[in-house]
Amino acid sequence: MKGQKFQNIERNPEILGGKPVIKGTLISVEFILECLHHGASVVEIVKHYPRLTEVLVQEAIAYAIEALRHDPKPIAA
Repeated sequence: MKGQKFQNIERNPEILGGKPVIKGTLISVEFILECLHHGASVVEIVKHYPRLTEVLVQEAIAYAIEALRHDPKPIAA
């Protein structure tokens, strides 16, 4: 992504079909967003997934925001 470097997010076609994940884990950015959507706080996510830190969760959120900012596809009604 342009403008901001996401050092802890990686995309590899061999890992979860190329979905963006936290480096060194199988925890996807999508999964983190789903946890937040279902009411988990950043602290709760870190508590349940000890390989994560608050900084990593915040980076995943920032990555998703940046990805959406540059996604030209409209959402179907």
